[in-house]
Amino acid sequence: SSSSDFLFKFLVIGSAGTGKSCLLHQFIENKFKQDSNHTIGVEFGSKVVNVGGKTVKLQIWDTAGQERFRSVTRSYYRGAAGALLVYDITSRETYNALTNWLTDARTLASPNIVIILCGNKKDLDADREVTFLEASRFAQENELMFLETSALTGENVEEAFLKCARTILNKIESG
Repeated sequence: SSSSDFLFKFLVIGSAGTGKSCLLHQFIENKFKQDSNHTIGVEFGSKVVNVGGKTVKLQIWDTAGQERFRSVTRSYYRGAAGALLVYDITSRETYNALTNWLTDARTLASPNIVIILCGNKKDLDADREVTFLEASRFAQENELMFLETSALTGENVEEAFLKCARTILNKIESG
């Protein structure tokens, strides 16, 4: 049947240029988005996944990273169960912005929102400005799951969404 057992609203958040739209596109279409312009406002996609025998429909909102759209995106935080918090491993600037995005997610969505930190552009390892260890520590300190992803090759992209969904499901099932 087309009905799913659960429906989760997901957000993809983080600074502009980190590859948020590309992650969303890679997850939904299983391919890299070549013609990526900056997202204006919000992009949306949905996909049904199987998580531990349950059918879960993910409604994924990709919010614009540019500051001027922040007021527009506030309403999109409402009711979100999960979020991918994205930075670019080749840009320390996007990594330094994580704390602000995290605060937004926890205050505007819910303190209980399940967040996975994604260090995107893992394929550009030669240009890396943020080490795996450093980001891993940040994730631990802030109680986030953590993966490095590549929207280009698809590495860990599906895993990031599934890991997040699995955690939300576990939370629901354990009350």
